[in-house]
Amino acid sequence: MNETAAVKATPTLPDAQTVTEVKHYTDRLFSFRCTRPASLRFRSGEFVMIGLMGDPDPKTGKQKPLLRAYSIASPSWDEELEFYSIKVQDGPLTSKLQHIQPGDQIILRPKPVGTLVHDALLPGKRLWFFATGTGFAPFASLLREPQTYEDYDEVIITHTCREVGELTYGAELIESIRNDDMLAELIGEGFADKIKYYPTTTREESPKMGRITDLMRSGEVFSDLGVAPLSPETDRAMVCGNLAFNLDIKALLEGYGLEEGANSKPAQYVVEKAFLD
Repeated sequence: MNETAAVKATPTLPDAQTVTEVKHYTDRLFSFRCTRPASLRFRSGEFVMIGLMGDPDPKTGKQKPLLRAYSIASPSWDEELEFYSIKVQDGPLTSKLQHIQPGDQIILRPKPVGTLVHDALLPGKRLWFFATGTGFAPFASLLREPQTYEDYDEVIITHTCREVGELTYGAELIESIRNDDMLAELIGEGFADKIKYYPTTTREESPKMGRITDLMRSGEVFSDLGVAPLSPETDRAMVCGNLAFNLDIKALLEGYGLEEGANSKPAQYVVEKAFLD
C-alpha cells in the first residue's frame, strides 16, 4: 500500500476531523486546515495531538494511531483549525501526513495544552516572538489573537530559516493580517501598526542574513528595528524552534535579565518544550 492510499484508508474515528484545505510551500513545508470540534476550547498558542492511523501490523492486521504534538496555528476564535508542518520523507507520521487532501480525515485529540500563552507572562509593553522553521505556528495563532494587541504596545516576530522559501508561510500570514478588514474590526483599527516582522535566512541569500541569535549579540536586530535591547521591565518573549535554537535564545534572554515563566508562575519569557522542529 502506498502512502497516499494509506491516508485514504483512514477509518472514521470518534476523534476524526475532516481536512478542508492543504497548501504546500516547499518540498519540506506545508499547512492544512480542518474542521474544529464544536466542544474544543483552547488558548491561542496551545498545541494538540494530531495524526493518522498507521499501516496495519503484518501479524495482527491491527492499526495504531500515529500521533504528534502540533501547535494550533489558527486563533482561538477561528471556526476551523490550522496547522503548519514539516515533511520528513521517512518520518512515521509526516511521510503520510504530507499527502493529505481536502476530504481526508485526521485524528485530533482535543486536549490543548502548552506554555506559549499570555497567561504565562507578566504584563509588559513589548512582546517578542522568536521562531525558527515550523516554530512559527503558535505565533501564527497569537498574531491573530485580540489579547496580543490589547496587552502590548509593540509585537515583534522574528523568523529564522535556512532558505527564502521557508519564510513564505510567515510572510504571507503577516501580509494577510495587515490587510484583513475582519481582523481590524475584531481587534481595532491600527492594530497591525504594532507588528514588526523580522525574517532572516542562514543559507540562501535574502535581504537579511544571519541567525537571530548572532544578530542579537551584535545588536544589529535592535538597530534594524529601531528598538532598545530587551529589558525585564518592558519586554516579554515567547520562543519556539529546535532544541539548539531554544537553548541559545533562552541563554540570551536570561542575559538580558528576563526570567522564565510558566502557567503556574508567570514571568518574562516562555519556551515551548513539548515538541521540537
